[in-house]
Amino acid sequence: MITIRPELLSPAGDRERLEMALHYGADAVYLAGKEFGLRASAGNFAPDEMRSAVSLCHSLNKKVYVTVNVLPHEHQLLSLPAYLEETADASVDGLIIADLGVLSLAKRHAPNIPIHISTQLGVVNSETARMLYDLGAKRVVLAREMSMENIRTFRSRIPKDLEIEAFVHGAMCVSFSGRCLLSNYITQRDANGGACSQPCRWKYHLVEEKRPDDYFEISEDGGTYIMNSSDMCMIEHIDDLVDAGVSSFKIEGRMKSAYYAAVTTNAYRHAIDDYLAGKSFNPLWLDECMKVSHRKYSTGFYYGDPGQYYADAHYFTDADVCGIVSTCDDARNAVISQRNKFCVGDKLELLSPDNEPVSFVLKEMFNAEGESIQTAPHPMMDVHMVLPEKCGKLSLLRKIR
Repeated sequence: MITIRPELLSPAGDRERLEMALHYGADAVYLAGKEFGLRASAGNFAPDEMRSAVSLCHSLNKKVYVTVNVLPHEHQLLSLPAYLEETADASVDGLIIADLGVLSLAKRHAPNIPIHISTQLGVVNSETARMLYDLGAKRVVLAREMSMENIRTFRSRIPKDLEIEAFVHGAMCVSFSGRCLLSNYITQRDANGGACSQPCRWKYHLVEEKRPDDYFEISEDGGTYIMNSSDMCMIEHIDDLVDAGVSSFKIEGRMKSAYYAAVTTNAYRHAIDDYLAGKSFNPLWLDECMKVSHRKYSTGFYYGDPGQYYADAHYFTDADVCGIVSTCDDARNAVISQRNKFCVGDKLELLSPDNEPVSFVLKEMFNAEGESIQTAPHPMMDVHMVLPEKCGKLSLLRKIR
């Protein structure tokens, strides 16, 4: 029996995604306040919402880390001390920091909150890690450009109590550790201030200066997405990550849906638990990763250069969420809150944290008035049906493509 238990760290862009991540097995979540985080377009958390989130997580013996990972300009420094004090008052379990000045301020204004060094700082060697440790860091989030062998060597050369966090799933960036000025240059939206417009995902052509309306193809097959990265999926390699010394497995995605937070967390929870129990990898959990919206998967830089994905910038998935279980009694009578249209005759799957997905064909359903209906077209409408097995609140229904 393997006794080393890595932390599963999931994204929480808002309260709904937070609850899904917790329900489906996250050991910890990371989120941001309304300022100083690098996902300004996520829902994020106002001060009272953050305190409530921390209270919920702590009641479940889970942890909350707050991203304070912008690279602040002078005018932002004025309000940063008060914000750090707010996070300390909320009793968060860690601050994710990308800037040495912010680290210095955190030590003064939130002295009892552990400091985690963001991937944005680009830690790729043990000397940098030891210096950050001497400055008070408890954890470093590795640059995504680190290989598995580099991580093994890195782990052997840093203090034993310095934790290593690494991304295991989600989107990657063409720029080194996310430090990009392309968005600033093209759209005047500051990527390092949380407002990236993701121009690396766009399709580019050549334009000749005297013919500004003529777009010339870059390649034989058309304009190319020359900076578009593949997504990362390391679910088949839990053993290597643990062996290399990674103590926290991080899922990217604070901008992604509650469904994404649930399904990816659930898949990695089962894969990690199977590994800890000495079981071989179950391909079912890789199949689950195919049922969230994603680009072509790779293993990032862990085993070599992942390359770019030039074909397109499209996301694809093998399934679509169609409802969330509100209630389900012992007789399997359930109330479903609709998320996407579905109909009688559709092949559906029921996903809950404790069981493998269950497939079934929907034979009948009813509206809130008890009338038989053939389709559920209205967003958030309540639908009544009998499920194939008893399940709890926040279980998911999805339609297979």
